[in-house]
Amino acid sequence: MGIIKVENIRVFAHHGCLKEETKIGSDYRVDIEVKADLKTSVKTDKLSDTVDYVLLNKIAKEEMSKPSKLLETVAKRMLTRIFSEEKLVKKATVSVSKLNPPIGGDVESVTIKMTERRKK
Repeated sequence: MGIIKVENIRVFAHHGCLKEETKIGSDYRVDIEVKADLKTSVKTDKLSDTVDYVLLNKIAKEEMSKPSKLLETVAKRMLTRIFSEEKLVKKATVSVSKLNPPIGGDVESVTIKMTERRKK
């Protein structure tokens, strides 16, 4: 098993329960970590034998562009697509952070972190 991480994917998106949040938008950070069997790719040196981190970045950006009330919903969509589109992934963790959230205090970010394993 090996781990591939795509960290600090920065996006501007329109998520939130308040109308102002979805209208104005805000900055987000996405982190993705996947576990996969990398034994074959080590030997073949072929992209087709590993997890394509370009695809992981694309999934994050595309799902973040679809407004949702909850970050949990966005993270779940990413997990669903990762397992659907990247067959080598055995386990995936997605973190979605809203930077400088409007919660009436000096808060750097709020983060939703979800992990799933491939169903057999």
